[in-house]
Amino acid sequence: MLRKLAGVCLLFVSISSFAQQKTFTHADTLRGSITPEREWWDLNYYHLSVRPNDKDSSLTGSTVIRYKVLKPYQTMQVDLQEPLQITKVVQDGEALAYRRDGNAFFITLNKKQETGKTESIEVFYGGKPRLAKRPPWDGGVQWVPDGKGNTIISTSCQGLGASVWWPCKDHMYDEPDSMLISITVPKNVMDVSNGNLLSVVENSDNSHTFNWVVKNPINNYGVNMNVANYVSWKETFKGEKGDLQVSYYVLPQNLEKAKEQFKQAPKMLKAFEHWFGPYPFYEDGYKLVEVPYLGMEHQSSVTYGNDYKMGYRGKDLSNTGWGLKWDFIIIHESGHEWFANNITYKDVADMWVHESFTNYSENLYTEYYFGKKAGEDYVIGTRELIANDIPIVGIYGVNQEGSKDMYYKGGNMLHTIRQIVNDDEKWRQILRGLNKTFYHQTVDGSQIENYISEHAGRNLSKVFDQYLRDVRIPVLEYAFTGKGLQYRWINTIENFDMPVKVKLASGKEEFLYPTNNWKTLKVKGDKSLSVDRNFYVEAKESKQASL
Repeated sequence: MLRKLAGVCLLFVSISSFAQQKTFTHADTLRGSITPEREWWDLNYYHLSVRPNDKDSSLTGSTVIRYKVLKPYQTMQVDLQEPLQITKVVQDGEALAYRRDGNAFFITLNKKQETGKTESIEVFYGGKPRLAKRPPWDGGVQWVPDGKGNTIISTSCQGLGASVWWPCKDHMYDEPDSMLISITVPKNVMDVSNGNLLSVVENSDNSHTFNWVVKNPINNYGVNMNVANYVSWKETFKGEKGDLQVSYYVLPQNLEKAKEQFKQAPKMLKAFEHWFGPYPFYEDGYKLVEVPYLGMEHQSSVTYGNDYKMGYRGKDLSNTGWGLKWDFIIIHESGHEWFANNITYKDVADMWVHESFTNYSENLYTEYYFGKKAGEDYVIGTRELIANDIPIVGIYGVNQEGSKDMYYKGGNMLHTIRQIVNDDEKWRQILRGLNKTFYHQTVDGSQIENYISEHAGRNLSKVFDQYLRDVRIPVLEYAFTGKGLQYRWINTIENFDMPVKVKLASGKEEFLYPTNNWKTLKVKGDKSLSVDRNFYVEAKESKQASL
């Protein structure tokens, strides 16, 4: 990503230090960059066919990859992670040669690739995929006995990559416009994947194939396979774009408590449509699917494993009480339908676009149902979880995300920017405008930053640089002198210029416009100051000030 360099030298100190601590490999570059073998073709469509085998925890299957040729090139990169193996690649009935380089396969295309033409290949594969170690954070494929003679099979792969379980173009910048997912399983279980169920085909070998059609663009890690002996029910949500089909899939023993807990899903949809605009995937529906891990934002197929408890596994992450008023996984993972699945980062270094906004959605949900102060209490309460260890923005081109502060610090950054905008309806329209302007798109983080600045009517670049690319909390240094109230920003990047609201001893509220140089506000009788709690900053009284 290209950024303006003037006046931002200091903010790169912490990023450079972070980069120097990392050793990136050839494999990291193949995974995280838009290589020549990726950039020449535009992904249009996948047909993923998979048959999981719970007897030996293996997969066999294929991916049809349809693409448009952007410029002539004869080598294509397709990704599939060890220990899985590609067994054959075919184009127009002809087997193609390929070579493996770690988790990337380079396929030699015999047919001349001509600009503007639409072509396809089919990649066949098999083997035992990586077992999920700590899903969803350290993902892969899970094979879990359900205690009733069946095996639950589920996938989770954010960051790790979808190529951990199927062959694909495993980089976030390019998404298929649509997809067909065909999962073949024994007749005692079913599969739930993304989109709508097109058909169930009964096979002669005591298996059946579930065909799920996805009509919207979908990111790689948003694709999922969930196999279990599910029971289900449906309802219709009357939303901004009309009727939305809402479906639920749970284990039989959890049906009654699920029917009670999942009443929060329509409430979530109502709140988030208010804040963010229409649910982005009406054509594909919305599903909650029970899984053996905590949960994940799989597009139109949100997975759930919060044990039917309020909060985060029964805990309030804010320690204010408000986090126990709703189920964390239903709210947070569904918030990703707008920020992750609708607006998707091109590079995982900009993962804050997903997680900061979705963390902030928890605050907005709380505000929608419990009032503005409750929402403020919640987001401010999460500040205790901020580490300020490394920058939120990661390293580009090597599949490297930044600090986990992208959640709580990112949410507080957005809450702070809302205070700067100082107009709640304008702020709501900015959030809705993001989802409309970048509808079904992949983005650089800079596009989101620039949009907010433009529609806020104020250049917020220094605010984003401070909170996303530096680890310091801004400090408002102030002093009451014979000249009045003197103030400035310290502990910041160079030329930091964020406005801040303060309250003086008289009770008067003022917006100050500090920079890194002392400024003076003439006041009479006021000898104390407090910063509005909604700004994620600190304040420090100085005994001396100078101009």
